[in-house]
Amino acid sequence: MSNLKLFFRESWLLLVSSVLFGGLLALTDAAWRPRIQQNEINKFSNLARTLLPAAETFEHLADPIQIPDDKGRPMLVDVRRGLDASGACAGWAFVCEGSGFADKIKLVVCVDAKFEILTGFQVLASNETPGFGDKITIQNGFYQAQYKGAPAERLTLHKAGDSKLIDSEIIAITGATVTSQAVVDILNAYVTPIKEQLRQKGFLQ
Repeated sequence: MSNLKLFFRESWLLLVSSVLFGGLLALTDAAWRPRIQQNEINKFSNLARTLLPAAETFEHLADPIQIPDDKGRPMLVDVRRGLDASGACAGWAFVCEGSGFADKIKLVVCVDAKFEILTGFQVLASNETPGFGDKITIQNGFYQAQYKGAPAERLTLHKAGDSKLIDSEIIAITGATVTSQAVVDILNAYVTPIKEQLRQKGFLQ
């Protein structure tokens, strides 16, 4: 009993501090989460418009798209349809993510209205190595440029080749093969399954 009293006497400040700071963190998270989510929505729209300039708005699908994750479990993907000024479909946009070299990589990916051609990707979040892996964030850089006009199908990575040739073969960033492969893997995990789901739901011919 004396040991228990000693424990509370010596650690009460730590216990109270833990509860207090835990509560403050929870309150801060609750207060800032809506703004953080809105900022991410705004960033998504801005990035998607650079990839689908004809799209004036992006609408959520009433019927969510569900694909398997890397462990085969069902995963919901927020696929949005880009609409032009007349209300016609200008293309499709969605967020996809996966593991990179240093941390998670989150991308905004866009494809044309028929879901046949990639119009490119932009990086929504990444902590890849400065000077190497972070080259995936360079808009219109040689790495991103390879995806603009590439087929919306399975891609493969190569360490050497003609990066100006737009096809399903992507040339890696020198010194950042892991990051380069990560982007290819992320797109492969999302593009074809999303396309199949959109076709099954009648959005594509």
